[in-house]
Amino acid sequence: MIGPRDGSTAAQVWIATAPVDMRKSFDGLAEIVRAFLGQDPLSGHLFVFRNKSSQRLKILWWDRGGLTIYYKRLERGVFRFPSTKDSALAVDSSQLLRLLDGLEVVARRAS
Repeated sequence: MIGPRDGSTAAQVWIATAPVDMRKSFDGLAEIVRAFLGQDPLSGHLFVFRNKSSQRLKILWWDRGGLTIYYKRLERGVFRFPSTKDSALAVDSSQLLRLLDGLEVVARRAS
């Protein structure tokens, strides 16, 4: 089950709005979560990143035993990330699934 480390039932999904270098792995993405998104990468929440062309996506998640990365590459089309001036947006799990399917998401502002 995907959930935060504090035992609550729902993990938050945070989308980083600016593209990142997809060569970054666990430590590099965790540092982006800390420095630019102002979040704790060990919180159990999911942090979603994309590359400049929006054809590649990584999700960083702490699963209680270590960091996990989910990586997806589209052969056609692009991931349709919301445009905003905020560094991160929070979405729910259904919106994350829409994003992974290449559909647009409607996101609320980061708090």
